[in-house]
Amino acid sequence: MPIIIGMPQGLKQSSAVVPIGFSVTESGANTFTQTQVDLNLSPLDREVFVALAVNLDSGVPENVDDTETSVRTRLTTTSQTGIVGLDNANCLAALSLFCVNQGGTAVSYTNQALETPPSTLEYIGIIATNDFFVGIEGRGNAAATGASGKLYGYRAVASADIYAALVQSEVLSA
Repeated sequence: MPIIIGMPQGLKQSSAVVPIGFSVTESGANTFTQTQVDLNLSPLDREVFVALAVNLDSGVPENVDDTETSVRTRLTTTSQTGIVGLDNANCLAALSLFCVNQGGTAVSYTNQALETPPSTLEYIGIIATNDFFVGIEGRGNAAATGASGKLYGYRAVASADIYAALVQSEVLSA
């Protein structure tokens, strides 16, 4: 049986591509803060969300003399207790902004995953549980910062065995 590019095996697309907006603000300066975003999926119908792309926009780190400051933002499929890296199976997108100031001269740089995947990539992840999480944490900043963004994807219905495997994999890898 040939594999059809564009649709994960065992899934049937049930909606058009939708953007889901989100935002998160630190509860205090340099404090890991996470927000939960509900996808309103129907577990009784074995509904999942196929993530196609993520755009993350973050507040910038402060320019403080002789200090390295940063703001790190992550979008994950499961709740986290701190900022994780892309090596975490549940991390779909990462954005890190840094400002290094030495002797009054500041240099800023960014480290981020692709905002939009290459056209040869069918999808970037499948969210099998009912929500996703956006976390942020600053370092060395005097004030709390925030981030916002959009997750692009579509709803799909999974076969019973695929749905069970996706949910178990997501929950066990948390």
